[in-house]
Amino acid sequence: MLPLNGIRVLDLSTVVFGPYASQVLADYGADVIKIEAPEGDSTRKTGPTTEAGMSAIFLGVNRGKRSIVLDLKTPAARDALLKLVDTADVLMHSIRPQKLAAIGLDPETLRQRNPRLVYVGLLGFSEGGPYGGMPAYDDIIQGLSGCAALMEMQTGTPQYFPTIAGDKTCALVAAHAILAALFKRERTGTGSYVEVPMLESMVAFNLVEHFYGQHFEPPLAKAGYPRVLNQWRRPYRTTDGYICAMPYTDVHWKRFFLESGRSELVGDERFTNIAARTTHIVDLYEIAADVIAGRSTKEWLATFNRLEIPASPMRRLDELQQDEHLRETGFFETLSDPQMGKLAFPGVPVKFDHERPPVRMAPRLGEHTEQIMTELGIAKPHIADD
Repeated sequence: MLPLNGIRVLDLSTVVFGPYASQVLADYGADVIKIEAPEGDSTRKTGPTTEAGMSAIFLGVNRGKRSIVLDLKTPAARDALLKLVDTADVLMHSIRPQKLAAIGLDPETLRQRNPRLVYVGLLGFSEGGPYGGMPAYDDIIQGLSGCAALMEMQTGTPQYFPTIAGDKTCALVAAHAILAALFKRERTGTGSYVEVPMLESMVAFNLVEHFYGQHFEPPLAKAGYPRVLNQWRRPYRTTDGYICAMPYTDVHWKRFFLESGRSELVGDERFTNIAARTTHIVDLYEIAADVIAGRSTKEWLATFNRLEIPASPMRRLDELQQDEHLRETGFFETLSDPQMGKLAFPGVPVKFDHERPPVRMAPRLGEHTEQIMTELGIAKPHIADD
């Protein structure tokens, strides 16, 4: 019995932002119905695959859902969607607001029809501002929200994070906002209109630490947390590889200096407390890099363990499935699909009552159309453009 068993989510979104959010809800037990146009979500064609329409990226953000094809340009499909709305707890979409009324999906119409509905707009930009209604993709949001500039501050070159950080971060914001709205409905009996804008979500995410001195009037420092912008904040090279180490407290650094034969640094005013270390973080991390380069990864792991300083090996992506902790905890799961054979998935990260929710297969395009229409009492409707 998962927490969201009995909750029905209608997901009209595409690509990664919305689908990743609804996948979280599906992992938690919700009946997520993925509503697709006849051509399907574009990510069905993104990445390697052994079956057309079931690409790697699609599998990564659509597991555990049901798929129905509705061509919303047809009256029959719109009528079917409205009947689905009557049964739904949540409707989420990534359609630009100015297009909603034309197809009868504006929040006022749907919430009047189903007052308990949590209606979720997954937007690039909050409504009411000059960017409202503009299209947005991860690269655009990373550029506008400061991600590319953060990379420039650290490396000297503006570039995007090498992950679709905007889509995935905003998806997690959307998931917890939907859960909050459902909790409110349990107390009040009425749904909500939830707006999740990517730009605002990513600006908030980036400025948790990087607003820094800008909190104050007048500002006490430029925006940007020096420790994490330091060019030396990276895995340390050893004689045979790399290690991730994190001396942090006064005691950690004292132990590290003594172990390294640099006892003169213990009383160095630049490094005696966290405020001083933050000011001189570039010097500190450069010294650490120079010291760590003199021993092997295995030696340093043993040393840091003895000194009670957090440290770990550096894992590459294709090594993660062999990580001893992830293997022991059974994080990765393998599914056997009749058409595609064995498929590996990262597991659901959270546990409920000591158990991790199971990983379930992503749906094929329109796989559950007939099943869902039968549930609604609609017999063989013309809901898609053949």
